[in-house]
Amino acid sequence: MSYKTKTKDDIAARIAQDIPSGAYVNLGIGMPVMVANHIRPESEVCLHSENGILGMGGSPSKGQEDYDLINASKQPVSLLAGGAYFHHADSFAMMRAGHLDICVLGAFQVSIKGDLANWHTGAVGDIPAVGGAMDLAIGAKQTWVMMDLLTKSGHSKIVSHCSYPLTGLGCVKRIYTDHGTFDCAQDGLWVVDMVEGLSIIELKELIGVPVRQRNYI
Repeated sequence: MSYKTKTKDDIAARIAQDIPSGAYVNLGIGMPVMVANHIRPESEVCLHSENGILGMGGSPSKGQEDYDLINASKQPVSLLAGGAYFHHADSFAMMRAGHLDICVLGAFQVSIKGDLANWHTGAVGDIPAVGGAMDLAIGAKQTWVMMDLLTKSGHSKIVSHCSYPLTGLGCVKRIYTDHGTFDCAQDGLWVVDMVEGLSIIELKELIGVPVRQRNYI
């Protein structure tokens, strides 16, 4: 049976759907910043950016960009009423002290145990700089990952054991991908949902690691 994978915008909307009202949430560099455009104002979610913003809004309208107000991906953002910006040292203090409920990060690999590798592939010439991902992965109460399930060469980014340098051990609780959503638990990897038309057998073949489906699916 044929199936259509989710777009990056679809994944961002799916993540926004799971963020509880009133949560303090960091959106990491890359794909995760798209989540900001799907946060409902009535949810009272407070977005944090590691470069020093609290109360970050979505992308501004065309022509309204202010390049002195940017997120960690150097993209212009808006600031909600009551929002603030401050020194990045204060931002990291918030991250490290456990004040964030959720962080959403990109990843090169995630193991079925929730180990995260998202800063270096070992390629020659890459800049080995873990940045704030390490602080977020361990400091936030929950770490979620947003990524494509497969690499450009068709290999699964969900693996038994990460082969890339680790960002954090056992820190990832949920993985959102273009094929479906997964939970990393002590008893292994579980499917939360899948795109329409994709079977659990096909999904297992794509991932190549043990994955189970809960009864309510």
